[in-house]
Amino acid sequence: MGSGSMIAQTIQLALAPVFVLVAIGNIMNILATRLARIVDRSRHLQAQHKVTAGTEHDMVVREMRLVDRRIHLIGRAILLLVLSGLTIGFCVALLFVEELFDVNLQQVAGAAFFFAVVLLMSALWLFLREVRQATAALRIPETFLELERKL
Repeated sequence: MGSGSMIAQTIQLALAPVFVLVAIGNIMNILATRLARIVDRSRHLQAQHKVTAGTEHDMVVREMRLVDRRIHLIGRAILLLVLSGLTIGFCVALLFVEELFDVNLQQVAGAAFFFAVVLLMSALWLFLREVRQATAALRIPETFLELERKL
């Protein structure tokens, strides 16, 4: 088989990891948008912190603590996604190095891809935790739902 066809085959083989990179980019976009909204909320709460007192101040502090946890979770998820993306890139590079220099790096490339998927799954787990914290904080109190009324 000619070297041109082997390079073409390597490019085809590299497509699967590249699709994972696209997915990682999309997830990072979602997380960056969420992070921006949380940061905006944090700035609003910091302004409220200065002008509130009593139970209202306590509510602001509780929400600031929640926002801080959410920022931390999203930051860690983004870090894991970046590391996953870099590992995917490393995996693709290994495939080409293997072909260009005729060395067997299949196991290293496979391990790199597996590690990238583990990082991606860990980031998704952190994203799930952040979403659950956000939804738990946004629950509507039952008094507003007027559950005793038949509607």
